[in-house]
Amino acid sequence: MKLQAKNLTKKYQGKAVVDQLNITLKPGEILGLLGPNGAGKTTFFYMIAGLIRSDSGKILIDEEDVTDKTVSVRASMGLAYLPQEPSVFGRLTVEENILAALEQRRDINKEQKKRELEKLVEEFQLKKFLKTKSIKLSGGERRRVEIARSLSSNPSFILLDEPFAGIDPKAVSELKETLKKLKNLKLGILISDHNVRETMQICDNVLIMNEGKVIAEGTPEKVSANDLVKEIYLGQDF
Repeated sequence: MKLQAKNLTKKYQGKAVVDQLNITLKPGEILGLLGPNGAGKTTFFYMIAGLIRSDSGKILIDEEDVTDKTVSVRASMGLAYLPQEPSVFGRLTVEENILAALEQRRDINKEQKKRELEKLVEEFQLKKFLKTKSIKLSGGERRRVEIARSLSSNPSFILLDEPFAGIDPKAVSELKETLKKLKNLKLGILISDHNVRETMQICDNVLIMNEGKVIAEGTPEKVSANDLVKEIYLGQDF
């Protein structure tokens, strides 16, 4: 089982903002997608998620071509997407939010959905918030609910767009522990975030993009020592 992008390309007004990019994400791996503003990260990320179409190349889930599939079809095939913007229903309680996501499942019955709810609540330490309206949650608490909701579809892979944005340092630390749990559950995780240090600390491997191309890839230690990456993105003091 793996998530792959092969020679993925997207052009705007004749200019390639993503130029024949390739990735392979395996279960139990955290892969970071980093680079300066305008590098093409967001476009690439959105193509993987299914939010925009590529001009050429392929996206494969477990060797099945999903390049032309919608976000919802990709979700049914094991790919969850968590946007940067709040994705919980503010006027619903935490319990109602998770149940609403579980209701989309057609492969389990009502009793199984109840057990899944209990498991997610336990996993993400949400019991004391169950009856709280989501609009009253802190940024970190809301992020935990969002991840719990995204896991309700029982995905193999999860895409996290700017997961560290808008949350305080304590919540960032808690989120990193949550991501380690997901890794141990053998989820493949793709992260795109402007918080370079936090992303580097949690990732097994990172890709550094610039002008639509990958200029370096490998472990965080290897990439952060790369002279070109320092020159273009990280600076000499990183």
